[in-house]
Amino acid sequence: MSSAYPSPADRRKRAEQDIAELGAHRDSRLLLRVRCSANHHVAAVYDTPHGPVLVVLTGPHAHGSRDFVDVPHGAHDRGREYVDSLVGNGGDLVPAWCECGTRRISRSVLRQTIARHKKSMILN
Repeated sequence: MSSAYPSPADRRKRAEQDIAELGAHRDSRLLLRVRCSANHHVAAVYDTPHGPVLVVLTGPHAHGSRDFVDVPHGAHDRGREYVDSLVGNGGDLVPAWCECGTRRISRSVLRQTIARHKKSMILN
């Protein structure tokens, strides 16, 4: 039995490969920047050959450079990237984190926001 979509693990692996291929200058492919109501960076969505990919820094991470780029301060960790595609099967909610705490982001809301050609989104 064949599925139209890869498994969630395969989907995330493909998304990680797509982000790695974008390299250090992936901001040139930025589709959407997601912030919380306190203006903390929560996530970013990038355009890749296999569709939009969400990148979230999970766990505590320092902010610098006016919070546009996560820059560690002192001995703080940068956090771990969680990368996932916005297309395919799997649950609608994906994990996210900012200085305000743990969050969940809806894939369908992200896709709708991108379809409306918005470049930023504020989570309540």
